Amino acid sequence: MKTLPLPRLAALLAAAALAAATATAAVAQDATSDGTQGGNAVQPAAPMAASPTKAQRKAAQKQARKEARAQRNAELKKLEDAGWHPTGNDPNYPEDLQNAQKKAGVGQSSGQ
Repeated sequence: MKTLPLPRLAALLAAAALAAATATAAVAQDATSDGTQGGNAVQPAAPMAASPTKAQRKAAQKQARKEARAQRNAELKKLEDAGWHPTGNDPNYPEDLQNAQKKAGVGQSSGQ
């Protein structure tokens, strides 16, 4: 007898379990012959809450990043309009930024 590699065996077992579950759900019927809901009728199982697919999760993450970037850019625009201009060599860096934050009312940091 030829042995199967473990990943292939696991895939075959998963496929068999899925096929068995699908066949069981497809065969389930009411206990009454006239199709009405009887006292001991077998109710089909409620569908499980669908979890988002990988594509849906990625789209939601992309949308969240897009919204965060827009919010960050809007805050930077407000700070620049309030008088803060980011440069590489600003001798008044912390004071200028803090003054612009107070003036614009954004980016209030706690404890500083």
